[in-house]
Amino acid sequence: MAPLRFSANLSWLFPELSGLPARVRAAGSSGFEAVEVAWPYAETPEALARAAREAGLRLVLINTPPGDQEKGEMGLGAVPGRQAAFREGLEQAVRYAKALGCPRIHLMAGRVPQGADRIAVKAEMEAVFLENLRHAAGVLAQEDLVGLLEPINTRITDPQYFLDTPQQAAAILQKVGRPNLQLQMDIFHWQIMDGNLTGNIREFLPIVGHVQVAQVPGRGEPSSPGELNFPYLFQLLEDEGYKGFVGCLPLPAGDTVEGLSWLRSYWDRRGHPEAGQ
Repeated sequence: MAPLRFSANLSWLFPELSGLPARVRAAGSSGFEAVEVAWPYAETPEALARAAREAGLRLVLINTPPGDQEKGEMGLGAVPGRQAAFREGLEQAVRYAKALGCPRIHLMAGRVPQGADRIAVKAEMEAVFLENLRHAAGVLAQEDLVGLLEPINTRITDPQYFLDTPQQAAAILQKVGRPNLQLQMDIFHWQIMDGNLTGNIREFLPIVGHVQVAQVPGRGEPSSPGELNFPYLFQLLEDEGYKGFVGCLPLPAGDTVEGLSWLRSYWDRRGHPEAGQ
């Protein structure tokens, strides 16, 4: 069984460093072979591509733009009346992905509109999401890119987020029926919403294009106290033949490099060339 491949999520890791290029360099120095970032749009794609190239890293995931965050938006894919803005954001994300050689884009669903009842607007929001996803699948296919759907928990992180369980996301993917749309599994969110991680990982892994990890409930390092047994989960992913990247999204308790001791331990067990550094 091949060892897992890890990517540093630069929206979470190395917060002590300002600017994405500096975080890219830090990730390379820490032994990562890949990085991911939610929204790279404050930097030029050329600057990011240069930093990744100099650090010997691949960029493997970005998100579509969040929309108007001052108005509480967190993605636009399922938001009624924002279809044009979603498509504009998708075009921007595709431009960055092409420039960065990034193969995957998280297509953010967005939040239930403020003041609306989730149950009352569910059908309308799903219809908008399906429409946008079919459009996105066609655009992404032209560039040989993959779109990802990520359920985000509504119990702790974002009570208004539309897409909140793997079951809901998988049902939507089935309705769209496009092979270049896949599931993004953040184990942190899946544990909070549903638990049953062994069963859910085995059921949904065939349609998973990217995995992310952090401890529950505080989004700490995988080695920190919490609900999840990461040595078991990493072994499960290996046993099930997962070949994609595992994004590291813990909230560092202190110095990021010191907080990555759990990853260096994994690399040491699995023979990573950076082990022991």
